[in-house]
Amino acid sequence: MHSTFSKSALFTDFYELTMAQGYWKQNMNHPVVFDMFFRRQPFNGGFSVFAGIEPLLDSLEDFSFDEDEISYLREQDIFEESFLEYLKGFKFSGDLYSFEEGSVIFPQEPLVRIHANLIEAQIIEGLVLNLCNFQSLIATKTARVWLSSKKGNVMEFGLRRAQGPDGGMSATRASYIGGAAGTSNTLAGKIYGIPVMGTMAHSWVMSFPSELEAFEAYARLYPNKTIFLIDTYDTLKSGIKNAIKAGTKLVEQGYNFGVRLDSGDISYLTAEVRKELDKAGFPQAFICVSNDLTEEIIETLVQQNAPIASWGVGTHMVTGGTESSFTGVYKLAAKKSGNEFIPTMKFSDNPSKNTNPGIKNVFRLYDEKGMARADILALDEETLEAGKEYRYFHPMVDYRQFSFTASQIKPMLKKRLENGKRTESRLSDSEQLKISRRRMMEEIETLDPSFKRILNPHIYKVSMTEKLKDLKLAFIKANIR
Repeated sequence: MHSTFSKSALFTDFYELTMAQGYWKQNMNHPVVFDMFFRRQPFNGGFSVFAGIEPLLDSLEDFSFDEDEISYLREQDIFEESFLEYLKGFKFSGDLYSFEEGSVIFPQEPLVRIHANLIEAQIIEGLVLNLCNFQSLIATKTARVWLSSKKGNVMEFGLRRAQGPDGGMSATRASYIGGAAGTSNTLAGKIYGIPVMGTMAHSWVMSFPSELEAFEAYARLYPNKTIFLIDTYDTLKSGIKNAIKAGTKLVEQGYNFGVRLDSGDISYLTAEVRKELDKAGFPQAFICVSNDLTEEIIETLVQQNAPIASWGVGTHMVTGGTESSFTGVYKLAAKKSGNEFIPTMKFSDNPSKNTNPGIKNVFRLYDEKGMARADILALDEETLEAGKEYRYFHPMVDYRQFSFTASQIKPMLKKRLENGKRTESRLSDSEQLKISRRRMMEEIETLDPSFKRILNPHIYKVSMTEKLKDLKLAFIKANIR
């Protein structure tokens, strides 16, 4: 499922269309290769999680202009009629290579590689970045929350704080890939097959003559899914006491129950609530918490051994919290001249924004224990062999280099579209999400704990082969005047 917005080829920046007309008039619609990559890890983290590629594949198969959209462009009084006629038949007919969804990713490596004619590649730029940037940001944030909880039960409660309806759906989807166990978003639950979760709001408690009556009514309605919200009035003086009274009846009927806190000193209150539950003879009763949780807060609570069974996370998880966007960019890597592709390279006054030239692949190197040790950028014609030592170079082409003999080498870019069509049968949304989520969990296990630290993580190696390093150096030397 993807938004109807992303099916329209108007879902692009206006300058893509003005450039497209320019290419068309200049007869410059030759084959090109573009890379989508990102420049730095969000949240000062040590890894990111790739998401959004499956909705992108869906959108690209349908990406086109209808008659009404062509009429709108005509009204802008900037496009020639013959160019608009060309756009009437527009479809993406190129090839797309990408990392698989749920993969752990690092800066500078091509996550998506587009092979298409120049006009097609240019027009889809906004779509590629919009779908992959936002969902990768949210999947990464959720993975950090999940890891901080010691891979605990994290519930995504962010619908009311998400960036509009489409943002809400996309955030729920990405959160599930990143490790959330379920969502409060009922529509996303239906469409994506994600477990839906939720109990009661403070308004439920306040709508009854007393807190106890509110709890008892809920327990009668949902005896096998009862979680009492105990901080509406006073957590310790009334909330937990009434929850125990109502919960006693549930336990006598063979059910269990839980309690939720949404305010206050979570560390102190959960410890006191746990004491009260245990004293009442309910060690099996569980505690859930919410209230503007972040990965840093959760990590602290876990370190303090707070007796928390599940975490409801909303605002910070579905909006990115401290990071408003993922730093993904889309840059020209090669263009065809005659019968061959010529590498291209963007230069900047900021050297970190210089791009890596040529058509590239990415290989992940594993040691004998199956742990990921480095990602290597290589030119398309290069191959790397397991069991053979190679020397690799820093992407900034400075003095830093290392040698390594990998026990296993995994190519990370996979052909997903050929001539604009999927290379494999499309799975259902539910099946695909489960695969993507499982892939994230499996790849996280191949990272050393130092890369997964919430604060001050170790930097994972992303390097390049000698052949790519020499090509980049040649561009740099040629640019020096």
